[in-house]
Amino acid sequence: MAERRLDTPKEARRVLIPRPRSDEDVFGRVAEGIARFMGTPRFLLYLTLFCIAWLAWNSLAPESWRFDDADNGFTALTLMLSLQASYAAPLILLAQNRQTDRDRVALEQDRQRSERNLADTEFLAREMAALRIAISEVATRDFVRSEIRNLLEDLTEERDEQEERANREAEREAPPEERLAD
Repeated sequence: MAERRLDTPKEARRVLIPRPRSDEDVFGRVAEGIARFMGTPRFLLYLTLFCIAWLAWNSLAPESWRFDDADNGFTALTLMLSLQASYAAPLILLAQNRQTDRDRVALEQDRQRSERNLADTEFLAREMAALRIAISEVATRDFVRSEIRNLLEDLTEERDEQEERANREAEREAPPEERLAD
């Protein structure tokens, strides 16, 4: 007998009777396909035609060919429809559960996408604010022109003052006869 240890994975244990492995996803897809088909007008039409054929056969066919007696309320048809309904309900629930799981995953992905979009939007808003601040500190063309104009005026004033100073010094250094002549 195989020793059962808790530290050994279940897959590695030897088993006397192996369990058949089934892929739940394949079964779920088949169940969804059936449930999807059962929700179509085509299924309702097929089921209606089946019931009409059943009722017509067991009402109009010769007595020896009939298999479901109308006197008993078409018991076999009732059992067939009950069997179909007993399988349809769980298949529909399974399909709904799978759809709910898909919706939950999609909702989580949408939430994550929304969080990323919000973070990106906040980042872009901060970057825009930083750019606005940086642009407000950038010199405009009119500002640069006015500054150059001011510097030109300052330089012109300085040059005029230097020329006046040079003229005054030249007058002081000039001999007295030249000063009188002026």
